[in-house]
Amino acid sequence: GFLQAGATAMALGSAGPALAAQAPEKRGNVLPRRPLGKTGVDVTILNQGTWKSPDSLDRLLRLGYAAGIRYIDTAKSYGSEPGVAKWLEAMPAGTRKEVFLVTKDSPNTPRQLIAQLDQRLAALKTDYIDLFFVHGIGGKERLDWPKSKEFKETIEAIKKSGKAKFVGFSCHDPLKAEYLSAAAEGGFVDAIMVAYTPWLDKDHALNRALDACYKRGIGLISMKQIGGANPPDLLREVPKHVPSLQEKGLSPYQGLLHAIWTDERISSSCVSMRNTDQLREDVHAARVFEPLKKAELEQLHKAFVASRPTLCANCDGSCSRAAGTDAALGDLTR
Repeated sequence: GFLQAGATAMALGSAGPALAAQAPEKRGNVLPRRPLGKTGVDVTILNQGTWKSPDSLDRLLRLGYAAGIRYIDTAKSYGSEPGVAKWLEAMPAGTRKEVFLVTKDSPNTPRQLIAQLDQRLAALKTDYIDLFFVHGIGGKERLDWPKSKEFKETIEAIKKSGKAKFVGFSCHDPLKAEYLSAAAEGGFVDAIMVAYTPWLDKDHALNRALDACYKRGIGLISMKQIGGANPPDLLREVPKHVPSLQEKGLSPYQGLLHAIWTDERISSSCVSMRNTDQLREDVHAARVFEPLKKAELEQLHKAFVASRPTLCANCDGSCSRAAGTDAALGDLTR
């Protein structure tokens, strides 16, 4: 316990004496925010993805909070809910209200979400969730969920109970353009977390679906931004193609986050930060964010293509079709 307390103090202290001294809300140190669709809630443009990591999760949550992150993402399958609960219990009173807490579960029918929500509340030791997702919705058999009567009634029941303020789904399925289009048609989903790339063609089906959701006031959260890029190649190629990033003192990953946030449709980006270096790098990117120019976006795109990413964030399943298999090759390589 002594060593853990010391490590936490060092982590906070190394981010600046003021971070360890007082709550970020009082210093105005919270990261930039954006509206989450028509929910009426503003969320930090960077949100902290979590994973079960007993040795570092508590420290990373403390450092993320001290650095101004106010959006925490977890899920049943991540195994991080108990760690998030432990962190919240140890934080000062009022912290829970400052944090936008998101979790997910995997129902077989929309109505199962109601019972699963109680399980997630118990795991997180809280009496409400800010946003509850169907985790990784996918498959042709569920394409009607985002506009179905059962899902709409389930969402209404959950929100009326007060156990979750908002409900939506996450999606990295090859049919995600169809899922987003269905959600825009249904009009009752509050938010969607979707695998995203900032270089979608204007007429790409996913881009049109994102437009439709944005116009309906559905909050959009990006995920899986790196898309399997090879770090050594990425670090080598980006400076050659995008000299302006070096001039701004930004790394390739920070440049990618800036490219994503340049899209005003994206409310927040979920990033899994596994160590303090990654966390500080991502936080700095959010703090100094300015929209990229068109030329910079094009240069950054060329750099990522040159780094030979191993999968496409806008995967449409073409690799599986080319291989003549129903196997989810995109998910397997992810």
